[in-house]
Amino acid sequence: MVTFVDRVTLHLRAGNGGNGCVSVRREKFKPLAGPDGGNGGNGGDIVLVADPQTTTLLSYHHSPHRSGGNGGFGMGDNRSGALGETLELPVPVGTIVKDVDGTVLADLVEPGIRFVVAPGGRGGLGNAALASQKRKAPGFALLGTPGWEGDVLLELKTVADVALVGYPSAGKSSLIAAMSAARPKIADYPFTTLHPNLGVVQSGDVRYTIADVPGLIEGASEGKGLGLEFLRHVERCTALVHVLDCATLEPGRDPISDLDVILAELAAYPVPEGQVPLLERPQLIALNKIDVPEAAELADFVRGDLEERGFRVFEISTVSRAGLRELNFALAGIVEEHRIAVAAEPAPERIIIRPKGAEKDFTVRVEGGTYGNIYRVLGEKPVRWVQQTEFQNEEAVGFLADRLAKLGVEEELFRAGAVAGATVVIGEGEGVVFDWEPTLTSAAELMTAPRGTDPRLDLNPRRTTSERRERYHDRMDAKAAARAELEAERTGDTE
Repeated sequence: MVTFVDRVTLHLRAGNGGNGCVSVRREKFKPLAGPDGGNGGNGGDIVLVADPQTTTLLSYHHSPHRSGGNGGFGMGDNRSGALGETLELPVPVGTIVKDVDGTVLADLVEPGIRFVVAPGGRGGLGNAALASQKRKAPGFALLGTPGWEGDVLLELKTVADVALVGYPSAGKSSLIAAMSAARPKIADYPFTTLHPNLGVVQSGDVRYTIADVPGLIEGASEGKGLGLEFLRHVERCTALVHVLDCATLEPGRDPISDLDVILAELAAYPVPEGQVPLLERPQLIALNKIDVPEAAELADFVRGDLEERGFRVFEISTVSRAGLRELNFALAGIVEEHRIAVAAEPAPERIIIRPKGAEKDFTVRVEGGTYGNIYRVLGEKPVRWVQQTEFQNEEAVGFLADRLAKLGVEEELFRAGAVAGATVVIGEGEGVVFDWEPTLTSAAELMTAPRGTDPRLDLNPRRTTSERRERYHDRMDAKAAARAELEAERTGDTE
């Protein structure tokens, strides 16, 4: 049975926003007293919270699908819809949030950090909020927008002060059990530890955490064994303790050769940018199992060589507890010194979010098609406005056209070379397809003829009704073919 999970993929769906309400207030002697439709409620967010009481991602391994609450619909008498329930997901401290492409979205390294991983949709405005001097009684309301939906990857990196590294069966689990209240699985066969263990150690006035990761073997950086899979839990540690087995009976192994192998594997492990490499952190040597006479002799023999290489060496036994007190105080001193140094460092510069300047809220991309160019409008506002529009309501469609024109979409389409009847798509993928019909400005008619031509100079006689009908059907066929081409590109059904 799985008891520890440090990597999981979550399938999230934030709550959808509620639709706005179309309502007209009715009073005595005033059957039409004005619009009073309320706004829809916002959809519920999905929030990740760094919780010190959570130690594994096991619950999300069993239940990876999570959803936020939907917002309520607006109602008459200016009653707004209920807000969607926010879903809070507790995760262990040290969890990294990534998208499906591997880009880091958040690093929850401190308790209490909150990260909105899936924002809920916006509630639509009711007709009361849409009323203005020019539009006194709107006969439409805005629809709620859908909440964010997608996958995110949660990856746990244990936050500990000290990490125990070494070969399998070197006694790391026994050492963490002897120094703390942790009770890891201990047995006399390799790879007993299948997941990291975390313990809390008290040394005088200093309290620190110690982590035990699965054993490393030669070639771990190439995927052998289990250690490389869990070396990410060593990234955030202040100090490393090399636990060397002085009582091993395997041929060709001794404390010096074991240490060289472990150092090579640690050097091959890439740490994230901005962090101190593993081999540049404080390192101690723990020569374990000196309760065995032959192991004690071997420890005395190799101690001088290890000290010449610059390591502080401690001869310990997890059975007789010899040397554990000295090791405990040495680790506490390193941790306390590191904490003092971190406290003395200047506080990181606070990130100030300033409002964006007058940047363009959308872009127009021209895409070639078999039956003419396709003009794709991309941007947060146009896409959201389309999602909020009820296309069965002509007044709502007109309101959308006014918003797009005010934003400058028509001018940008004209600059891009679009003409009347051109295919315009708003959004990525299939999007929403329109047949562009430019509006008339108050100053002069918007000319949509190709550059170098002028429709006012067309001297041809007026076309007959049959000719106009034929040209109309030709345009409709070309637009239908363009839509089919868009659908084929979306589904990948292309020859």
